[in-house]
Amino acid sequence: MSQVIITKQDFNKIHRSITDAKARNSIKKEEAEKLLAELKSAKIVEQDQIDGDVVTMNSIVKIHFQNNKTTMEFQLVYPADANIKEKKISIFSSVASALIGYKVGDEIDWLIPSGMTKIVIDEIIYQPEAAGDFDL
Repeated sequence: MSQVIITKQDFNKIHRSITDAKARNSIKKEEAEKLLAELKSAKIVEQDQIDGDVVTMNSIVKIHFQNNKTTMEFQLVYPADANIKEKKISIFSSVASALIGYKVGDEIDWLIPSGMTKIVIDEIIYQPEAAGDFDL
């Protein structure tokens, strides 16, 4: 598994979102701490330095679960933009926070109620940085 890579802009915005959510008690402390720890261990790069195969905020990703071959396609968004009908999943959700900063082909261990499973990133359909959308 490769090191998590995140843009400086995403790092700052996610960190701010976590801080705000903690102040409003709209995120569980354990989830906040887990996401903050993931952020702190990440390699931080400028937006124009991130590879196009890395999951960033506002990316649309296609994944599958190794245990049952179920596939999903969704966009990682900030909490205010989350909308399950539009397949926009908040970075505060466990599946989105598990994917941020990983690359196509990476396998991520993910704990679900029935035990551990692996998520595989199959494709990044859209990544803002690769598309030149630096102001999202």
